[in-house]
Amino acid sequence: MAGWCLGTPCLGGTPQVLVVAQSLDDIVSLDPAEGYELSSMQAFTSLYQRLVQPDPDQPEDIGRTGLATRWTAEPGSLEFELRPDAVFANGHPVRPEDVIWSLSRAVKLNLSPAFILNGLGWTAATVGEHLQKIDEHHVRVTWSAPVGPSFALNVLGATVASIIDEREAESHAKGGDLGNRWLHDHSAGSGPFRIRRYIPHEALVLDANPLSPGDVPKLKTIVFRSVPDAATRELLVRVGDADIARDLGPDQYAGLRDRPGLQLRQFPSAAVHYLMFNTVNAAVPQLSNPALWEAARWLIDYRGIAHQLLRDQFQVHQAFLATGFPGALDDTPYRLDIVRARSILHAAGLDHGLTMTLDVFNQAPFTEIAQSLQATFAAAGIRLEVQPALTGEVYTRVRSHSVQAVWLYWIPDYFDAHSSASAFALNLNDGTTSIAERAGWQIPQLSALTLAAVREQDAGRRLELYRRIQTEVQRSSPFVIALQERSQLVMRANVRGYRQGLNADMVYYDQVTK
Repeated sequence: MAGWCLGTPCLGGTPQVLVVAQSLDDIVSLDPAEGYELSSMQAFTSLYQRLVQPDPDQPEDIGRTGLATRWTAEPGSLEFELRPDAVFANGHPVRPEDVIWSLSRAVKLNLSPAFILNGLGWTAATVGEHLQKIDEHHVRVTWSAPVGPSFALNVLGATVASIIDEREAESHAKGGDLGNRWLHDHSAGSGPFRIRRYIPHEALVLDANPLSPGDVPKLKTIVFRSVPDAATRELLVRVGDADIARDLGPDQYAGLRDRPGLQLRQFPSAAVHYLMFNTVNAAVPQLSNPALWEAARWLIDYRGIAHQLLRDQFQVHQAFLATGFPGALDDTPYRLDIVRARSILHAAGLDHGLTMTLDVFNQAPFTEIAQSLQATFAAAGIRLEVQPALTGEVYTRVRSHSVQAVWLYWIPDYFDAHSSASAFALNLNDGTTSIAERAGWQIPQLSALTLAAVREQDAGRRLELYRRIQTEVQRSSPFVIALQERSQLVMRANVRGYRQGLNADMVYYDQVTK
């Protein structure tokens, strides 16, 4: 076992060393300008800081933590004051030059998460015009996109906006890559931890960074051990060779619930699950009928799926902003009511043996959800022909408008309501892709409202607009939003201080003790 920690004993019972069992197979890069997978996103908050970032305990309050102590907002600009004592893990002070270089670098590399910063109107050719050093402790950020300061702050709180030590990264640059290849498996940040070693598909080992602004981490080392098999992860935490196990199945969680020495923790996730109808599928023209959408809202056994079928790994949620997001609608007006659904279908002339295909991913919990839908829709006279397929195959059919109905899930790209609103309530018919565009839903008025919301300068007024948009999508759209995921973990009973928020990057190990 000592080999996993690369020189440090790392049994789960070792003080000051936390062992986390999870799969790391999704990691492409640990460079925050490139990494956009679940495991890398979970690591970035431990390794880097942004100018502003959500408070771990109150994520709606952005800016309580981060490298900026304060900021002032003007239309189209933000001026940040940097922490005077902020240093990177190697002792280099955090400078305005590092802020400018890091943000420019992410846009110029133009890798997977760069589109988030592009939302400010930044391009590789223009980003330099929008970043200005005022003095040794102040930097000004401007944007050309028609968006308000609250949107800009949330974008600058995304992991792609992590601040990197320019001098450290450039010293390892090769071929003009701005240090990208070196940062695949090294870190150059000011977060509470730094990378000691990363071995793809085996382990990621982090050491505490005592120089990080804020509280010094209580642990000396974290070992993320890559264990692809869930049963093995369960065994490791059960016998004490891991302190935390992620991503176990419902049966495994149920089997560990009352086991001495363990604790089950549950956190809300930003992932929402929904049923989508393709309104432009010529084979089933009824898919464009709002009466079908309305009936479907009464044909899902929300509570049965969330609580019985999926054993509380989900909660009932019927709006595209997940509970916990500022402005989220938490009302759940729909329930399983087959009699009501049949009445709606009859009034619209849709009660004559309607048949449609339902595409789903060929894995749990999607196949189980599909079976539940198949039964309840059949009770109202609608035949669902379930078509399980690989995830990539399902998404290919969605992009080509080949599906008839499909069960999908959505995770916002950054902690701002526009990330989800632009997916469900924006279709500009200009080649821009969105979930609304995939469904063929024509919504010029709602699209205009969605654009107005992202441009709104007043933060409170902006949230009110998003509540209006959610209400419209909830009431009448080809999307039946049904469930919100819950993240579950199993920990040894002596683990304390772990915090986790809605988004993938909101994973906090700095206050963990054991």
